[in-house]
Amino acid sequence: MTDADATPQTDDAERPDPLSTASRDIAEVPAVEIISTAALHLMSAAAVNLGLAADLPEHKDLDEARSLIDSLAGLLDAAAPSLGHHHAAPLRDGLRSLQLAFREASEIQDDPGQGPGEKYTGAVSPAAARPQ
Repeated sequence: MTDADATPQTDDAERPDPLSTASRDIAEVPAVEIISTAALHLMSAAAVNLGLAADLPEHKDLDEARSLIDSLAGLLDAAAPSLGHHHAAPLRDGLRSLQLAFREASEIQDDPGQGPGEKYTGAVSPAAARPQ
């Protein structure tokens, strides 16, 4: 008897469609969670490319970081009405921290309003820090 003989044969009609199962799983997740998860992935990748990862501090790729921060800012700008203040505020704070870290890591400074994501957020500078 071979392994192939020991495996029961199932009819394709009996197997669940993996795409259908994945679609059902996604349908159950609120949009705010999917948007927040995408934003967190962009934030994490930007932080790594800014050299902020504890396990990879020597890695810096500011071109990649700029693209990721721009994408994050665009996502948060577009999704703000869906996120509401409760979800959007910490994500905006994270974005601002990344923008400031980018400015600090850059040898050549962008003009005010020209840094990554600033076309969505306006100019970001340490002096313009929000009161806590």
